[in-house]
Amino acid sequence: MKVLRRALTLIALAALTIATAAPLHAAAARSITVATDATWPPMEMVDASKKVVGFDIDFMNAIAKEAGLAVQYKNTAWDGIFAGLGGGRYDAIISSVTITPERQKQFDFSDPYINIGQILVVPKTDVKSSKIADLKGKKVGAQIGTTGAFEIKKVQGVELKNYDEIGLAFEDMAAGRIAGVVCDEPTAAHYALQKAEYKAKFKIVGKPFTQEAYGIVVKKGNKALVDQLNKGIKAVKAKKVDEQLRKKWLR
Repeated sequence: MKVLRRALTLIALAALTIATAAPLHAAAARSITVATDATWPPMEMVDASKKVVGFDIDFMNAIAKEAGLAVQYKNTAWDGIFAGLGGGRYDAIISSVTITPERQKQFDFSDPYINIGQILVVPKTDVKSSKIADLKGKKVGAQIGTTGAFEIKKVQGVELKNYDEIGLAFEDMAAGRIAGVVCDEPTAAHYALQKAEYKAKFKIVGKPFTQEAYGIVVKKGNKALVDQLNKGIKAVKAKKVDEQLRKKWLR
């Protein structure tokens, strides 16, 4: 009888432990949906197996591991990505989003996870241009709604041509339809230095003319998620995982 009573007691204790632990485990594995426009290599792109990959994806996965989050990704076109967040279709955006005062009025951001500059790419046959102003009277391409597009707009005499995807801008430049492309440094390196079909045609010129901090975007007022993301970013940087990912994707 004592053996049976002891066994029942142990079973009850085990059940209590499981019941107590379950809510903690559920909280630690909070599931979120994160949108990204996977047309911006090497930061976010779709690989040969149709999987979304890139620096941002690896970084977000590392943040999630440190912050106790389970992440599902939603490949979303850039021109509707912010509206989707406002409409509640996902919880956050990681997609090479520059933290700007204008965007901060509408959304909340995590701490910056990387700093990037905009830079100009031109055909190798162009031996004169080193900045956007050198292309006056010509068309220069950028992805619509990006910092690169904003920078082109600032220069009088240069015509901005917008593209839904940055890859289309490089296709047009290869075909001679535009004279340059403005994008961030990692993307410029991917197209001008790494892609086999372009590295003999394009070159990066001049120096970066912006210093931009990228952040993860969340709906205004979602402080709990911002705090979790910041916790993850801090841990990732402390462990120097960000440096490993730079070597993997950006060099």
